[in-house]
Amino acid sequence: MTTFSILLGIAAAIAIGAMSPGPSFVLVSRISIANTRLHGLAAAVGMGLGGALFALLALAGLIALLERVEWLYLVLKVVGGIYLVYLGVIIWRGAREPISVGSPDGRGMLSTSHALVLGLATQVSNPKTAVVYASIFAALMPQNPPLTLVVALPPVIFIIEAGWYAVVAIAFSASRSQRACLGAKIWIDRLAGAVIGLLGARLIGETLAQLRR
Repeated sequence: MTTFSILLGIAAAIAIGAMSPGPSFVLVSRISIANTRLHGLAAAVGMGLGGALFALLALAGLIALLERVEWLYLVLKVVGGIYLVYLGVIIWRGAREPISVGSPDGRGMLSTSHALVLGLATQVSNPKTAVVYASIFAALMPQNPPLTLVVALPPVIFIIEAGWYAVVAIAFSASRSQRACLGAKIWIDRLAGAVIGLLGARLIGETLAQLRR
């Protein structure tokens, strides 16, 4: 296989994974609704940076180490699950609080830098994402990958992750989407909080089940 075909295959697999709904989708859409398009795009950049980081870790072989050192992987799973539960509780508790969709000068309740950090933290807190990256790389990467492929993968993955969540941010920051979603804010926030919290609880539960074996 050529370097381009390998890169294309990995990019397609990563894109499919990015488009599947999960905590990242919920977070970017909520930030975009509650603040401004710029905040949503900042969160999308954070998601892209998290994806690029996972790519670098996978290329460096750290993911393979985590798979061999089971206790370290389990620790990361628990930490990721706790963060998701915490994020879900925060969103649920804030369901009845009014939110701003941004002022005319582009300032919202959340700073753009905070939105970026939230996006990055949500992406890297999910160890399942790391496993997906490791699996894709293991299946599609050649044993001795060319340097051009190694150099190209992190920026390509950043573009895929950030690009998809930028689409989400643009879609949910439109005024029509904002009006519709703000009208049902309580239920949207409770659903978002429940989904994220349950994902975190499930992650913790799976980890504890592994420990009992």
